[in-house]
Amino acid sequence: MTKELVQALKILADETRLNLVKLLLTHDLCVGALAKRLAVSEAAVSQHLKQLREAGLVKGEKRGYWTHYTVEKEKLNELAGLLRGLTELPVCGEGLCIKKLDNKIDCYQEEKKMCDCKCQHPEKLKGKPGDCSLKQIKECHGDEKGHPCGEIKEKEKGA
Repeated sequence: MTKELVQALKILADETRLNLVKLLLTHDLCVGALAKRLAVSEAAVSQHLKQLREAGLVKGEKRGYWTHYTVEKEKLNELAGLLRGLTELPVCGEGLCIKKLDNKIDCYQEEKKMCDCKCQHPEKLKGKPGDCSLKQIKECHGDEKGHPCGEIKEKEKGA
């Protein structure tokens, strides 16, 4: 479904195609009427409609000599639902190391170098990773023991 959503969004990202959809939501129109309303050539409108049809966003219906186009409202509502669904994705409660995003890297092995790759909660850090306070390290990583920044801070505390 993601591939379909991306394809539809690419098609609707074109201003002319989006304007065609907006017009067709209010009226069933033929290529000639659409061309006049949008001040573009009939050939251009036909090409845009072809892409919208292939994505299942509009359909044409023969009425006498002309084909009138309408928006597939169910399809548009389906796409709107998919977009709405993106806003409902749960936030990861445990944070996410940037290296975890790269499945070629074993994050377990990289945990000790967490600050080298990026903090799980970069918004909580100030300055360079080596400048982390023990409180910041604990907030971001749960425990400062064994953490590169924590080891540095422990040495500083002991000195």
